[in-house]
Amino acid sequence: PYCASSLTPIKNSRNLLQRHIRNHNDNGDGLIADAISKLSRCINLVKTAESLDVLRGYEGDSASIYFGCFNFLITSQKEDFIMNGRTKRPPLDFVNALLSFIYMLLVNDLRSAMETTGLDPQVGFLHRLRPGRPSLALDLMEEFRAYIADRVALNLINLKQINKHDFEIRETGEIRISDKGRKEVLVAYQKKKDEIIEHPFLGEKTTVGLLPHIQAMLLARYIRGDINEYPPFYIK
Repeated sequence: PYCASSLTPIKNSRNLLQRHIRNHNDNGDGLIADAISKLSRCINLVKTAESLDVLRGYEGDSASIYFGCFNFLITSQKEDFIMNGRTKRPPLDFVNALLSFIYMLLVNDLRSAMETTGLDPQVGFLHRLRPGRPSLALDLMEEFRAYIADRVALNLINLKQINKHDFEIRETGEIRISDKGRKEVLVAYQKKKDEIIEHPFLGEKTTVGLLPHIQAMLLARYIRGDINEYPPFYIK
């Protein structure tokens, strides 16, 4: 299911940018609209990818496009929360530190969901296999990155539920969230998980917190041959 799983994260990222323009009437001097157009082109390219390596390249390009205009989605505390590209190991600014922590929470939820449905979280389709890395959980996290994690991060910043004093700067330049900051994030993350939505494939009401278990279940059913296609999570 790697092609569908690659399309969905790009679509969800594009949708978050489109949602920002609708809600804030802010086009970021045209850069957000340009990013949306580029992501649309990436979607078309993914559909024609002839190998997994080419597919990974398109995914990397789309991530760079998306995070390249992430600063325009930040509407308050702009002087403190500036993203200088996506940095992971270690995160080098407050935005990256916040995103990395929320992504970790999401991956842990997905790992748990996979284990309860009999899937091995280490064996992925898109992320290369590495000892100790939950590659399959990372694959599925891409579906939820924009819809869950990025929205939580942006709300925390834009609603001033977290500020620069909730972070610690190490001598190496690495930035970590403080204990107080983690508590704020956990509250916001749980609040997001409590939201009720209609699942786009099942057509039934569920909570955001159950989405990892639902998608893991659907993936397990696809692998077993119970359904013909894996329906990745995409919702406008």
